Amino acid sequence: MQTFQHTSVLMDEAMTLLDPQRGGVYVDGTLGGGGHAAAVLARAPQSSHLLGIELDPAAIAAADAVLAPYAPRYQIVRGNYADMAGICRRAGVDGVAGILLDIGVSSHQLDTPERGFSFKFPAALDMRLDPDAPVDAAHIVNTYNEVDLADIIFRYGEERASRRIAKLIVAQRKSAPITTTTELADLVAHALGGKRGKIHPATRTFQALRIAVNGELDVLTTVIPAALELLAPGGRLVIISFHSLEDRIVKHAFRDVCAQSLVRRYRLLTKHPLTASDAELAANPRSRSAKMRAIEYVG
Repeated sequence: MQTFQHTSVLMDEAMTLLDPQRGGVYVDGTLGGGGHAAAVLARAPQSSHLLGIELDPAAIAAADAVLAPYAPRYQIVRGNYADMAGICRRAGVDGVAGILLDIGVSSHQLDTPERGFSFKFPAALDMRLDPDAPVDAAHIVNTYNEVDLADIIFRYGEERASRRIAKLIVAQRKSAPITTTTELADLVAHALGGKRGKIHPATRTFQALRIAVNGELDVLTTVIPAALELLAPGGRLVIISFHSLEDRIVKHAFRDVCAQSLVRRYRLLTKHPLTASDAELAANPRSRSAKMRAIEYVG
């Protein structure tokens, strides 16, 4: 079993915006390996508490080990952050001082071949953040019709050659199912004429399938209003996203709630998204696409 390894991005920026020194209850809706959560607990007063939500059992085990020095000031619940309101209600958590969402796939998930997120390793087409979820990438690739496949690849991957890719996938699977990451990656590269630049030609297609498998954009759209409702006056919601589709959802949701709020008033803490510093980029190249936005419930 590979050791869970993940470097939390925009750590300093996240702690500045969450400001855990204020104390209170904090929620990490995407706990991962517990990096951000540990930083919150290290800075927060002893009376503070943190609730971590995570789908991946491997991440939960890693986070529990990282957070152990802060027991009993934290609780971990296995679940989807889309159900944050229900999870918090069942845990007796309300009047939250800060909520953090770090959207996307961890380095551990990307670098664990059997999870099937990456075309760098030959592995089964999986891509499930929740290993117990019923639908994996292979199911979509081998059963969805050509129109639906093209729509997924275009909408979630912003891939202009989506129709060409979908057509080739459907043609190929008539001979035999497409079952591995490398098989699909080679197929996509062939559909694009074998072009290879700085970005692998299958990158956008793999992103699209991952988003579709996990319903990531729907989950993000659902959780933002629920998270905002959980905040106490002065409470803050901080969201880190990794591609334009996610960032657009966060940007518009924050803008709209600030403009429309009559009973509950909010203010933006980030006029523009925060991005990684040169030093962080040098230390962790995967931080290059991270964008952070934050909002505060005024009262």
